[in-house]
Amino acid sequence: MNTPPHFTADTPRDLVGIGIGPCNLSLAALAHPLAELDAVFYEQRPRFDWHPGLLIDGARIQVPFLADLVTLADPTSPWTFLNYLKTHQRLYPFYFAERFHTQRAEYDTYCRWVADQLPGLHFRHQVDAVRWNPERDVFEVDHTQLDTDGEAQALGRTHTRNVVLGIGTEPYIPDALRPLVDAPGVPVVHAADYLTHRDTLLAAGHITVVGSGQSGAEVFLDLLRHRPTGREQLHWIGRTDAFAPMEYSKLGLEHFTPDYTRYFHALPESTRDRLTTAQWQLHKGIDATTLAAIHDELYQRTLGGGWPDTVLTPGVRVRTAGRIATTKIELHLEHIQQNTRTRLTTDAVVLATGHRERPLDRILAGLDPYIRRDNSERPRVDEHFRLVLDPSVTATGCNIYLQNAERHTHGVGAPDLGLAAWRAATILNTLTGKETYPLPARTAFTTFGLEQPQPRVPAARQAPTLTPLVDRR
Repeated sequence: MNTPPHFTADTPRDLVGIGIGPCNLSLAALAHPLAELDAVFYEQRPRFDWHPGLLIDGARIQVPFLADLVTLADPTSPWTFLNYLKTHQRLYPFYFAERFHTQRAEYDTYCRWVADQLPGLHFRHQVDAVRWNPERDVFEVDHTQLDTDGEAQALGRTHTRNVVLGIGTEPYIPDALRPLVDAPGVPVVHAADYLTHRDTLLAAGHITVVGSGQSGAEVFLDLLRHRPTGREQLHWIGRTDAFAPMEYSKLGLEHFTPDYTRYFHALPESTRDRLTTAQWQLHKGIDATTLAAIHDELYQRTLGGGWPDTVLTPGVRVRTAGRIATTKIELHLEHIQQNTRTRLTTDAVVLATGHRERPLDRILAGLDPYIRRDNSERPRVDEHFRLVLDPSVTATGCNIYLQNAERHTHGVGAPDLGLAAWRAATILNTLTGKETYPLPARTAFTTFGLEQPQPRVPAARQAPTLTPLVDRR
């Protein structure tokens, strides 16, 4: 991503990436060896950080280490996780550890190692707006450089032919609990900030964890391990019918392949929306190892007789919530199957209520007249992860690409780390107009439809047709 010799201050860049999370970091790593590509990436945070509030000791990512930033597109890249281990003289310890899934904290450190070495990554740069300049046939990206205190230091504008949005997700707080979060007094924190407030939470008497996904399970387990036996005072509730394991069968995992992504993209919009809701257990369930660890910890606490002071209740939603004086919280609960209601008084709440895609409307407000939308007013995204824009823009060869904001068009795998390198390679192939990174024509044993969409692979890369040998003796 070095600046090409022909570049001047007035020359538009080939690519501007907005946001530096794992997805755009993957794109930056794969773009790095492409000397002909002039790319720059902006991020408002001071450095790379991947869910720092959830880097709980021992917590592991839910994809194998091969789902790093680059391996599944280019295993020879210098930015592989294995090369990270080799560089730090940790390859043999990792080999003997026999761990296919790495710890979250280690994945975060690996990504920071890559980010610290790649040129073209600009932290403390907040992107304010993206506009189309029809006179120059380029996008204008306005940004603000921030100082160490997060205050505006300088304004800037970059012209570019292509933009890749990778602004990630933000913590989701249900409306019923939103009034509690900003009020002082009793600790109510989202799981995204759990480690920052763990000491305060542990000092509370009774703690309630809301949310039955992976983060809720990890927070509950960590709190349980730090509470004395017999005096745990922990309550764990969630909306799902059970504390259900994530679908992790081999064929089930094929929903996270390029084959399924192409199949999903070709479905009607109404069918895609229905599937997105129905497939929650593919990505919102709990890792079976975490469930086993919770059960083991609870069982261990029964060895001396009695039961731990814990309540685990699925199938429960929070209707409303309020504060009692300044020291307590009252949650009004409803059991969905029983159609019964009750009240729960607690001293602290952890909201393990997940994340949602950050809205694109603010950053893309200047492009609104050019964006084509679906029946639900969401941006339409083509198979190559490009926003469907007015032909007056796309005819120039300029495009806006999306990363981890296209679940409504590309399915359950959109936020999955295992598809990040493939998506980044797809974007680079499309952007450069050539097969910069050869991608597999088939990735799953499952055929997801009677008419399976085929990837666009140049004829030269198709397997040759073999002619049967004939014995003419």
